[in-house]
Amino acid sequence: MSTSLYDLTVPVLIRALRNLSAILEKGAAHAKAQGIDPNDLIEARLAPDMLALPGQIQRASDSAKGCVVRLGGIPNLAMADDETTFEQLQARIAATIAFLEAAPREAIDGQEEREVVLQTPGGNFPFNGRAFALGFVLPNVFFHVTTAYAILRHKGVPLGKFDYLGGV
Repeated sequence: MSTSLYDLTVPVLIRALRNLSAILEKGAAHAKAQGIDPNDLIEARLAPDMLALPGQIQRASDSAKGCVVRLGGIPNLAMADDETTFEQLQARIAATIAFLEAAPREAIDGQEEREVVLQTPGGNFPFNGRAFALGFVLPNVFFHVTTAYAILRHKGVPLGKFDYLGGV
Protein backbone atom coordinates (compact mmCIF):
# COMPACT_ATOMS: atom_id res chain seq x y z
CA MET A 1 0.00 0.00 0.00
CA SER A 2 1.40 3.39 -0.96
CA THR A 3 1.22 6.55 1.09
CA SER A 4 -1.06 9.20 -0.36
CA LEU A 5 0.15 12.63 -1.36
CA TYR A 6 -2.45 14.12 0.98
CA ASP A 7 -1.02 12.17 3.93
CA LEU A 8 2.51 13.31 3.04
CA THR A 9 1.52 16.97 2.96
CA VAL A 10 -1.61 18.25 4.70
CA PRO A 11 -1.21 16.57 8.12
CA VAL A 12 2.52 17.35 8.14
CA LEU A 13 1.88 21.01 7.32
CA ILE A 14 -0.82 21.28 9.96
CA ARG A 15 1.48 19.82 12.60
CA ALA A 16 4.29 22.21 11.65
CA LEU A 17 1.92 25.17 11.91
CA ARG A 18 0.54 24.01 15.26
CA ASN A 19 4.09 23.70 16.56
CA LEU A 20 4.83 27.18 15.21
CA SER A 21 1.77 28.49 17.05
CA ALA A 22 3.02 26.94 20.31
CA ILE A 23 6.46 28.49 19.73
CA LEU A 24 4.86 31.91 19.27
CA GLU A 25 2.81 31.40 22.46
CA LYS A 26 6.04 30.83 24.36
CA GLY A 27 7.53 33.94 22.77
CA ALA A 28 4.59 36.12 23.82
CA ALA A 29 4.57 34.63 27.33
CA HIS A 30 8.32 35.19 27.68
CA ALA A 31 8.00 38.83 26.63
CA LYS A 32 5.23 39.38 29.17
CA ALA A 33 7.00 37.56 32.01
CA GLN A 34 10.29 39.36 31.42
CA GLY A 35 8.82 42.80 30.75
CA ILE A 36 10.18 42.78 27.21
CA ASP A 37 8.47 44.91 24.59
CA PRO A 38 6.82 42.31 22.29
CA ASN A 39 7.94 44.41 19.31
CA ASP A 40 11.54 43.55 20.19
CA LEU A 41 10.71 39.94 19.37
CA ILE A 42 8.36 40.68 16.47
CA GLU A 43 10.94 42.87 14.73
CA ALA A 44 13.84 40.47 15.32
CA ARG A 45 15.68 38.73 12.52
CA LEU A 46 18.74 36.52 12.37
CA ALA A 47 20.59 38.55 9.74
CA PRO A 48 20.01 41.90 8.08
CA ASP A 49 19.05 40.32 4.76
CA MET A 50 16.56 37.86 6.32
CA LEU A 51 12.89 38.43 7.03
CA ALA A 52 11.84 39.40 10.54
CA LEU A 53 9.61 37.10 12.60
CA PRO A 54 6.32 38.04 10.84
CA GLY A 55 7.88 37.36 7.44
CA GLN A 56 8.89 33.88 8.56
CA ILE A 57 5.32 33.08 9.66
CA GLN A 58 3.89 34.62 6.48
CA ARG A 59 6.16 32.56 4.21
CA ALA A 60 5.42 29.34 6.12
CA SER A 61 1.70 30.10 5.81
CA ASP A 62 1.91 31.00 2.12
CA SER A 63 3.92 27.91 1.27
CA ALA A 64 1.52 25.61 3.14
CA LYS A 65 -1.50 27.21 1.46
CA GLY A 66 0.27 27.11 -1.91
CA CYS A 67 0.67 23.38 -1.61
CA VAL A 68 -3.04 22.62 -1.62
CA VAL A 69 -3.79 25.48 -4.04
CA ARG A 70 -1.35 24.26 -6.67
CA LEU A 71 -1.84 20.53 -6.18
CA GLY A 72 -5.59 20.54 -5.63
CA GLY A 73 -6.69 23.43 -7.79
CA ILE A 74 -8.29 24.99 -4.71
CA PRO A 75 -8.86 28.77 -4.71
CA ASN A 76 -6.31 30.51 -2.51
CA LEU A 77 -7.10 32.24 0.75
CA ALA A 78 -5.58 35.69 0.26
CA MET A 79 -3.78 37.20 3.23
CA ALA A 80 -2.43 40.75 3.38
CA ASP A 81 0.96 40.08 5.04
CA ASP A 82 0.35 42.94 7.47
CA GLU A 83 0.65 41.16 10.84
CA THR A 84 2.54 43.14 13.48
CA THR A 85 1.55 41.44 16.76
CA PHE A 86 1.67 37.97 18.25
CA GLU A 87 -2.14 37.91 18.21
CA GLN A 88 -2.27 38.72 14.50
CA LEU A 89 0.37 36.09 13.72
CA GLN A 90 -1.62 33.52 15.71
CA ALA A 91 -4.77 34.44 13.77
CA ARG A 92 -2.91 33.93 10.50
CA ILE A 93 -1.68 30.52 11.58
CA ALA A 94 -5.19 29.53 12.71
CA ALA A 95 -6.68 30.66 9.40
CA THR A 96 -4.03 28.71 7.49
CA ILE A 97 -4.69 25.57 9.51
CA ALA A 98 -8.45 25.91 8.90
CA PHE A 99 -7.77 26.34 5.17
CA LEU A 100 -5.64 23.19 5.11
CA GLU A 101 -8.19 21.22 7.14
CA ALA A 102 -10.86 22.15 4.60
CA ALA A 103 -8.79 20.89 1.65
CA PRO A 104 -10.46 17.76 0.29
CA ARG A 105 -8.27 14.68 0.30
CA GLU A 106 -9.50 13.74 -3.19
CA ALA A 107 -8.21 17.05 -4.59
CA ILE A 108 -4.64 16.25 -3.47
CA ASP A 109 -4.38 12.48 -3.86
CA GLY A 110 -3.41 11.39 -7.35
CA GLN A 111 -1.72 14.68 -8.21
CA GLU A 112 1.81 13.28 -8.05
CA GLU A 113 2.40 13.94 -11.77
CA ARG A 114 0.42 17.18 -12.00
CA GLU A 115 2.46 19.95 -13.59
CA VAL A 116 3.18 22.73 -11.12
CA VAL A 117 5.03 25.88 -12.15
CA LEU A 118 6.17 28.06 -9.29
CA GLN A 119 6.42 31.65 -10.52
CA THR A 120 8.87 33.84 -8.63
CA PRO A 121 10.63 37.13 -9.35
CA GLY A 122 13.74 35.02 -9.97
CA GLY A 123 12.06 32.93 -12.66
CA ASN A 124 9.68 30.05 -13.13
CA PHE A 125 10.38 26.67 -11.60
CA PRO A 126 8.60 23.63 -13.04
CA PHE A 127 7.83 20.59 -10.89
CA ASN A 128 5.61 17.58 -10.92
CA GLY A 129 3.26 17.41 -7.96
CA ARG A 130 5.39 14.98 -5.96
CA ALA A 131 8.60 17.00 -6.42
CA PHE A 132 6.77 20.24 -5.61
CA ALA A 133 5.34 18.86 -2.37
CA LEU A 134 8.36 16.91 -1.15
CA GLY A 135 11.22 18.91 -2.67
CA PHE A 136 9.93 22.45 -2.29
CA VAL A 137 6.90 22.92 -0.03
CA LEU A 138 7.92 20.78 2.95
CA PRO A 139 11.55 22.00 3.06
CA ASN A 140 10.39 25.61 2.61
CA VAL A 141 7.81 25.42 5.40
CA PHE A 142 10.31 23.78 7.74
CA PHE A 143 12.95 26.39 6.84
CA HIS A 144 10.63 29.21 7.89
CA VAL A 145 9.37 27.42 11.01
CA THR A 146 12.97 26.70 12.00
CA THR A 147 13.97 30.29 11.38
CA ALA A 148 11.07 31.61 13.50
CA TYR A 149 12.14 29.20 16.26
CA ALA A 150 15.76 30.36 15.93
CA ILE A 151 14.81 34.06 16.06
CA LEU A 152 12.90 33.61 19.29
CA ARG A 153 15.53 31.29 20.79
CA HIS A 154 18.23 33.81 19.89
CA LYS A 155 16.23 36.52 21.67
CA GLY A 156 16.20 34.43 24.87
CA VAL A 157 12.86 32.66 24.66
CA PRO A 158 13.28 29.36 26.53
CA LEU A 159 12.60 26.97 23.66
CA GLY A 160 13.92 23.47 23.16
CA LYS A 161 13.92 20.80 20.52
CA PHE A 162 10.58 19.37 21.61
CA ASP A 163 8.95 22.78 21.20
CA TYR A 164 9.98 22.60 17.55
CA LEU A 165 9.00 18.95 17.17
CA GLY A 166 5.78 19.33 19.14
CA GLY A 167 6.45 16.23 21.19
CA VAL A 168 6.77 12.75 19.80
